[in-house]
Amino acid sequence: MTISDHTVAIIGTGNIGSRLAANFAAGGQDFLLADRNQDTARKIAADLNGHAQAVTIDEAVDRADMLVIALWLDAFEQIIAQYGGRLAGKVIVDPSNGIGPDGSGGFRKVIGEQESSGQILAGLLPPGARLVKAFGTLSAPTLSAAARREPERAVQFYAADDAAAGDLVAELIRAGGYEPVRVGGLDQSIRIEMFGDLHEVGGLGRVVTRSEALAAV
Repeated sequence: MTISDHTVAIIGTGNIGSRLAANFAAGGQDFLLADRNQDTARKIAADLNGHAQAVTIDEAVDRADMLVIALWLDAFEQIIAQYGGRLAGKVIVDPSNGIGPDGSGGFRKVIGEQESSGQILAGLLPPGARLVKAFGTLSAPTLSAAARREPERAVQFYAADDAAAGDLVAELIRAGGYEPVRVGGLDQSIRIEMFGDLHEVGGLGRVVTRSEALAAV
């Protein structure tokens, strides 16, 4: 099955969610857009040429096969706690980073130095839900600026234990204007989270092409 056989939803319209919405729409991908503030979701959807339908979070969870949960880690955990078994059978896409403000205008990890938010969240999901780590390897401004770069597309790394779920997310990455490169299973998530060796705000420090990415992986 391909991405065209699935209903995609983005939950969250903040810096990452709104940019993903714009990138998906530019690539012709239709999707549901949900946020606790429905007015914000409706306003964003109205500017996306009919590719986005604003819905409630409840409706997104019920209708979508793939949920891109573009929320801070604690809010993501609350979604899992609230919807529990209703997430079973779905592909859950996680752009989160386990970070918070450091009090000096920057960010710091709010989980253990060797912990990954992707692995934490995967451990909270109900049986049958498949988590894929993706869309969090670039800062929000870069996520917009580097999409559909020519002549060679920029890379978005992803990590997945389930190959079929990973393949679907790779299609979504392409729709968003990037070239997907898998780093491995979820045990590699920490590498593509903030401060990891394959993150823009980390060891990599920049946007890379596929050949550069494969050399780094």
